[in-house]
Amino acid sequence: MKNTGIFYSFRSVKTGQQVKKILKLLGTDNVTAVDVDVATGEDFMKYTNYILAVPTWFDGELPTYWDEFLPSIEDESLKGKRFAIFGGGDQKGYTENFVDGIGLMAEFLEERTGKIVGFTSTEGYEFEGSKAQRGDQFVGLALDIENQAALSNERIEAWVETLKKEFA
Repeated sequence: MKNTGIFYSFRSVKTGQQVKKILKLLGTDNVTAVDVDVATGEDFMKYTNYILAVPTWFDGELPTYWDEFLPSIEDESLKGKRFAIFGGGDQKGYTENFVDGIGLMAEFLEERTGKIVGFTSTEGYEFEGSKAQRGDQFVGLALDIENQAALSNERIEAWVETLKKEFA
């Protein structure tokens, strides 16, 4: 697996637990955890493959730390770089914008010619709308630990197996 950075907020407890599972399944060779709260654009650009943890906040918003970070790379070309995105959402409490953060991030990356990998099925979820949905798939891994915590490990394991192939 080529040089991979997994970007997330080290202050996020739930996301941190998910990252630990992903790292355990991937192994730590060529995978570096990076705290998006303190990362620079230069830190970001040195990877070939990316795993981005993007939980959805409020009514379909990116977390503040991503909003503050993205301007540092908005003028960069991401051509030749591959991005896998995952994040948590609440499909019952925020049914109209379930995991919108994943979709917002995918749009930002694609506008800069980044390639999105790690699509997952929408089957087994119940929601009204999502910016992360394209047809019958999400543009990443959607996790709902509020309503479907029992399914998270299985979903993470299947997703990581896909990433091992996509990032080879």
